Amino acid sequence: MKRFALPLLLVAASAIPGLAQSQSTEPAAQSTSAPFSSWPPKTVHIIVPFAAGSTPDAVARIIGDGLRKKYPDATFVVEDRPGASGNIGTDAIAKAAPDGSTIGVSIGGPLAINTLLFSNLSYDPRKDITPITQLVTQPSALVVNPNMKIDNVEDLIKLLKINPGKYSYASIGNGSLSHLAMEAIAEKAKGKMVHVPYPGSPEAMLAVLRGDVQMGMLPAASVVPQVKAGKLKLLAVSTAKRSPYLPDVPTLKESGLDVEADAWVGLIGPSGLPKESVERINKDTVEMLKSPALRDKLGAQLMEPVGSTPDELRARMNGEIDRWAPVIKAADVKLN
Repeated sequence: MKRFALPLLLVAASAIPGLAQSQSTEPAAQSTSAPFSSWPPKTVHIIVPFAAGSTPDAVARIIGDGLRKKYPDATFVVEDRPGASGNIGTDAIAKAAPDGSTIGVSIGGPLAINTLLFSNLSYDPRKDITPITQLVTQPSALVVNPNMKIDNVEDLIKLLKINPGKYSYASIGNGSLSHLAMEAIAEKAKGKMVHVPYPGSPEAMLAVLRGDVQMGMLPAASVVPQVKAGKLKLLAVSTAKRSPYLPDVPTLKESGLDVEADAWVGLIGPSGLPKESVERINKDTVEMLKSPALRDKLGAQLMEPVGSTPDELRARMNGEIDRWAPVIKAADVKLN
């Protein structure tokens, strides 16, 4: 392994001047007026279904700042609504008035996978969500404690087959991408591992560092500094192709495991959002993602800008359901 991009700290809520902020847990006020004929209205709420400092929050604030610069007469308010694996905030987006005053930034869990994990979701992402564009993709990294004395995925597969149930892995929660990706690895490797969930990536990474567990599939941006320091060993990334920021790290598929776990972030709105508004927001955002300054800012956190069409994001959401349904069934994962 030759080089790594050094990720910066996640964009703090206060780091972007002029961007309105809110941590309110109250539902966004819904307009009773007719849909706007043009976008944006005077105030736009950007709801994030995760906590401040999370990847979706950082992306939302970067996008919000870009929109504020393009539309200086409008106010863009980023609101973090964490809880229930992203379901609370995503439900708020789904139930917002479709007048362009509320959009959101969310991920594959609440937009797709949670339909398989929760028996009673209060929204249906296939009917209640309007996809706008995929914003970024970010690799997850398969890391192991150096004490395992292995150098690649092939070595790991051999260990899992020889010692089923001996090794444990950390995840950032039951039903999370890091959980499902490791279950998929165990299934493809025809091995068995013990799952130990943690509240978030810092705690999960610390568990691997201390040797409480032997491995984990964790956000690349959170583990690369520890890999550079020699405290963790990086075996592969989870994306379909190699990350441009980690060009010397093979994918799981290249390493012999047909597993793909793409940590993507999408821009969405409520059902019924006017086509003209969707087209305007998509055009503005895709143009923004081509900006060298914005690409550098995202790249520092190992996020690769995408900028898709609404139909491509919808296909991505549907694809997540198809990909993870058999894994969830095989591992018997259920959250309620």
